Amino acid sequence: MSHAPIIDQDEFARRRAALAEAIGHDSVAIFAPTPERRRSHDTFYAYRASSDVLYLTGFAEPEAVVVIAPGHPDGDLHMFVRERDPLKEQWDGRRVGAEGARALHGADVAYTLDELDEVLPKLVDGRRDLHYTFGQDDAFDKRILALNTTLRHRRNLPPGAPASISDARDALHELRLIKSDAELVVMRHAAEITSEAHVLAMRACSPGTHEYELQALIEYHFRRRGADFPAYSSIVGAGDNATILHYIENTDAIQDGDVVLIDAGCEYQGYAADITRSFPANGSFTSPQRDLYQAVLEVQLAAIEDVTVGRPFQELHLRTERRLAEACVQLGLLSGDLDELVESKAHKKYYPHGVGHWLGMDVHDVGPYYAPNGERRALAPGMVLTIEPGLYVPAHDDSAPQALRGVGVRIEDDILVTADGPENLTASCPKSIARIEELVASSISLP
Repeated sequence: MSHAPIIDQDEFARRRAALAEAIGHDSVAIFAPTPERRRSHDTFYAYRASSDVLYLTGFAEPEAVVVIAPGHPDGDLHMFVRERDPLKEQWDGRRVGAEGARALHGADVAYTLDELDEVLPKLVDGRRDLHYTFGQDDAFDKRILALNTTLRHRRNLPPGAPASISDARDALHELRLIKSDAELVVMRHAAEITSEAHVLAMRACSPGTHEYELQALIEYHFRRRGADFPAYSSIVGAGDNATILHYIENTDAIQDGDVVLIDAGCEYQGYAADITRSFPANGSFTSPQRDLYQAVLEVQLAAIEDVTVGRPFQELHLRTERRLAEACVQLGLLSGDLDELVESKAHKKYYPHGVGHWLGMDVHDVGPYYAPNGERRALAPGMVLTIEPGLYVPAHDDSAPQALRGVGVRIEDDILVTADGPENLTASCPKSIARIEELVASSISLP
């Protein structure tokens, strides 16, 4: 069990400096908090701060507002946070307050939230460009619009309102797309925890087990190893449920002869892992299941080898589509000329999604798939993406071979782009037929 990593304040300071340089000294960037969400009546969902706020400060408390004002005489980072309140802290948990925002999170200046309407206009006034993302919180959007309107009404007085409002994500998400060494340490740890959980689920599976039992085991292991949350709703689909891409009910009993598909990943210190494995519930694929699984595995291995510096991201998908279309012909799912099948997108019937996505603080992480100049995004060192081909044959598909109906297979790993070729961050999670059959056969009892 490896030592738990942590991102230090020097790393957060470097990120803020990079953002300040990207937007320039005539600009100001405002990052609003993710609102708390009511679950029912007077209970709330577990709070998870905005990834952008976490990326810049590591500050995880609700309601925090982060302002980056490059070149401000008091410093670049201004934070507005909940005030200390012994009574509320007794009920709802500790707060660090403005003093803690300065001492623990690098704020040059920190205020309580009740000072926001007074101080924020002063930070914006006189800046040429305002960087803010609309559409995430209607109430805060209205505050920004009101602030801008107030400043514009006095444009004849110096210094004046910003001349333009830009989306704050444009600059910040370009930075988030390339992972630092410190981020990669955390992501490798998240991958390690997630790989262990998948292995446990394989070993605990047997006919008669319920999907939710495997989900519970996986998510127990996440927390046991210090992860904060599942990075997304865990998918545990057996048999025909595995052909539903985002099946999250996880309620059915697993039947003898089912192929079980598990797509689950933990979030550790704000960073996601994302692994999918498919395996036989009874420890042995049937011959047709084996053929389908091996076809997907070979496509996945080839796609991982395609993850090289300079290759456009979209090319990964096009290459994978063609390989899977060819596999569909070999498996008897499709027939006809391969070029025509690819051109007509016939394979979409069995492979309706893309080859993968960016991975980082969000499981479908930020960063455009096209470069700022509009050209296709070329892979660069430090990018992390998933590679996850799959084939899904619904039970009701009368055109498919009978032995493949109700079988879904997806194999997914987390891949780092390096100058020396792809690095599989989740390589410790087995996926060869021999190894996964061995793991399922070496069954352990659920607690």
